[in-house]
Formats: sequence, C-alpha cells, structure tokens
Amino acid sequence: MSKKNKPDSRGYVYSTDPDFSFKEEAANTETLLPGQQKLRVRLETRHRAGKAATLIYGFIGQENDLEELGKKLKGFCGTGGSVKDGEVIIQGDQREKVMQWLMKNGYANSKKAG
Repeated sequence: MSKKNKPDSRGYVYSTDPDFSFKEEAANTETLLPGQQKLRVRLETRHRAGKAATLIYGFIGQENDLEELGKKLKGFCGTGGSVKDGEVIIQGDQREKVMQWLMKNGYANSKKAG
C-alpha cells in the first residue's frame, strides 16, 4: 500500500488538500560542453568514518551525463564511487588523477578546492 503524500526533495511532507499532488520540475537543463564546465575537486572525510573521498561538484547538465562522467572517472582511477546529489564521489584521495583526467578531456576550467 503506497502513501498518498510521499515526502520529496523540496521538503513537503503532508498536505490537507485532497487534490494535492507534487509537481515534477522540468529537468531539461542542457549539458554544457566540457570547456564551459566549471568543476571543482575536493577531498572530504566528514561522515565517512575517517575514510577519504574525492568529490567532484559544479556539473551543469542532465543527470545521465553526470552518471557517464562518474563512470569514466571511476574507471580511470580504478576505484569505486557513486553519483549523488549532483556530485561525483570517488573513493580515496584521487585528486591528482581526477584533475589529470579532467584536463586531458577538455575540462579546462576545473580547479582543486580546499
């Protein structure tokens, strides 16, 4: 049995209006070319039991293109990872490898952050 009003990412939890429904936002954001992307790469250890993870954020475009970028980066680094909330997460301190791959593939505006 499914709930009538399920929570969503915008914070709605419950509505007393019987005709209420969540409106899906149009996610037709055009993916920018690699040279126009301003990706940032940083190392993070918070909430990861002390283990390091490399985060790539700032991607502008469709979700499937971000998934493809994440898949290529994970393959190049030879590690696992995931794509969540508009960020690519690569296991371990892979900042140098990620920056090398991004520069080689035309992401010229990419920078190390923090």
